[in-house]
Amino acid sequence: MTAQELEQEIERTREHLGETIDELAGKADLKARAQARAAEMKARAQERAADISGRVRESQALRRRWPVAVAAGVLIAGTVIVRCRRKKA
Repeated sequence: MTAQELEQEIERTREHLGETIDELAGKADLKARAQARAAEMKARAQERAADISGRVRESQALRRRWPVAVAAGVLIAGTVIVRCRRKKA
């Protein structure tokens, strides 16, 4: 190997060691890992709350529409019955 190749190899090894040290430092930082996990769980909880909230709103809207739909059905059925009776008479 030439001197230049050795220098390049040493530089690559230093970079690799630097990355490895950063990874190990990240694993050793329990507080930061716990905070990251807590933030992740908080985000998931907020997503689920928003999803459930949306479902509740949809359910409430359906409950509000249900009596109107029944009333419309009764009105239509009544109209049909009245017309049928008038035709027979």
